[in-house]
Amino acid sequence: MDAHSDYPWLKSYPKFVDWHAAIPQLPAYAGFLNAVKNYPDNICLEFLGNFWTYEEIGHMAARAAKGFQKIGVTKGTRVALMLPNTHYYVLAYMGTLLAGGTVVNVNSLYADRELEHLVKDAGADILVTMDLAAMYPKARKILDITKLKKLIVCSMTDAMPTHKGVLFSMFRRKTLADVKEDPLQMWFDELLDNRGDYERVAINPTEDIAVFQYTGGTTGMPKAAMLTHANVTANTHQVARWCNNPQLGKERFLAALPFFHVFAMTVVMLSAFEYGAVIILMPRFDLKDCLKLIHKRKPTFFPAVPTIFTAINNSPLVKKYDLTSIKLCISGGAALPVEVKKQFEALTGCVVVEGYGLSETSPVVCTNPTVGMNKAGSIGLPMPGTIVEIRSFDDDRVLGIGERGELCVRGPQVMKGYWNKPGETTNVLKNGALHTGDVATMDDDGYVFIVDRIKDMINASGFKIYPRMVEEAIQLHPSVEEVTVIGVDHPYRGQAPKAFIKLKKGATLTEKELAEFLKDKLSAIERPEFVEFRDVLPKTLIGKLSKKELRQEEAGKDLPAPQGAA
Repeated sequence: MDAHSDYPWLKSYPKFVDWHAAIPQLPAYAGFLNAVKNYPDNICLEFLGNFWTYEEIGHMAARAAKGFQKIGVTKGTRVALMLPNTHYYVLAYMGTLLAGGTVVNVNSLYADRELEHLVKDAGADILVTMDLAAMYPKARKILDITKLKKLIVCSMTDAMPTHKGVLFSMFRRKTLADVKEDPLQMWFDELLDNRGDYERVAINPTEDIAVFQYTGGTTGMPKAAMLTHANVTANTHQVARWCNNPQLGKERFLAALPFFHVFAMTVVMLSAFEYGAVIILMPRFDLKDCLKLIHKRKPTFFPAVPTIFTAINNSPLVKKYDLTSIKLCISGGAALPVEVKKQFEALTGCVVVEGYGLSETSPVVCTNPTVGMNKAGSIGLPMPGTIVEIRSFDDDRVLGIGERGELCVRGPQVMKGYWNKPGETTNVLKNGALHTGDVATMDDDGYVFIVDRIKDMINASGFKIYPRMVEEAIQLHPSVEEVTVIGVDHPYRGQAPKAFIKLKKGATLTEKELAEFLKDKLSAIERPEFVEFRDVLPKTLIGKLSKKELRQEEAGKDLPAPQGAA
């Protein structure tokens, strides 16, 4: 598979996308500055009834850059952003990059220990956060126990229209933190108190790091994928090219996912700037608020995760709202059940395409075409300029069509490496390809199918069980809303599958009924040995079902009594 003509996905490629087209190597702020230049009077950001044009956001980003430089940001300085989706995130992100710094994205749900690790590991000099009770106290504590030089605090009430800000400060005081004065602390408004005459910093797009994107795991502390400016701009261009006939300067993106997550950073924020689009900001996902925003603000693009589509599909409120403005949804973060896709498309009239990505690839690797064939259960075709190979676990050789192996990626969006982790970098970047740790196959048409994560595989009596296959079978039951499957210790098999299931509202299902339903769908060893019904399943902040918490719960339990030896 050396010659480009041999790549099986080329025959399936959308006619309006050129896989071979050159991908520019630019600073990560280039698309934003182009939008400011080309669409100055267009609305750039909407937030709870406040509106900012591209020209206004451009001026404020320049002032943020100057402000950062005044407090010591130079080329390579790490600036950590622990912010919800507000205009502050965009200003701090672009201001950091324009000043020559590196953005360190911070998950605002991190526990104190994880946050301390991240700030210390990144060597961050500055942390930007909100004056919210859920964020500021954690950030303030970090200021005391790390080498942070400055904590910058953003005002939630100032982000709102005046009347809403007054009401918020009066009636939602418990939501706001008590911000103490400190010489190492300043308000974001103080950062902007200048003319915006920042010093231009020369950027080498292929070498200079734009973003530290921390990626978690089932064990251990998060590690930072170093994404260069070229990585970020490459993936933004790849995603932007994938959409058929976008209306430049007229599209509207709904930002329901947090920008600190790499999916939202690239597929929502940066892609919207490529189109000169409006970004409708949600500070956090709330189902009712989301439905209202779609109804009132008419977004055309809605990138999200499967659990958000599922929540909308199953909501009794959905009949009250018009969702037909949505044209395209890109689903990522987890496997998209076919029924969820079909139901959401029927509800809205839009196209939902499943994609696949990683923090290490900025993030998008594959996506189903927005026009043409969508294969059920597939993550689609490699993005422009991206080579996907299925390699043997044993000797790393490239496998043939239909063979099961490790999904490996080569392309301009692949990270430079892990920060301060040369050993782990060497383990995943081999033979010029990123080894993802995902088990996959590719068919004759070049469509890629994820089988499962290597680390999620269950080893039962020497047989390998893929939780995703078990989950997909259980998801077919009409009573099931959500399901996740993990391996638990078993006295005879070593491991066995355990299913955690959330039922649809008003639905009933017994373990015995489920076992009967699965008889013709899974082999005896694949069928869950244990089933637990729950009202709520644990999720990450972006709404992805999380196995990590369930594994931790199960690790503290005694070995369960098996239903029978196999």
